[in-house]
Amino acid sequence: PVTMTHAVVEPAERLRVGITDGLVRLSVGVEDVEDLVADLREALAKL
Repeated sequence: PVTMTHAVVEPAERLRVGITDGLVRLSVGVEDVEDLVADLREALAKL
């Protein structure tokens, strides 16, 4: 969110509403929940 949707928001305002530099936005659709969990685990394991 910091570099995309909220890039134009002042840093102090972002912090006030809980949008920190380390915040990760996760957008999911209507996939099976087990598929979503598996994909998320796989991605996080690569960090």
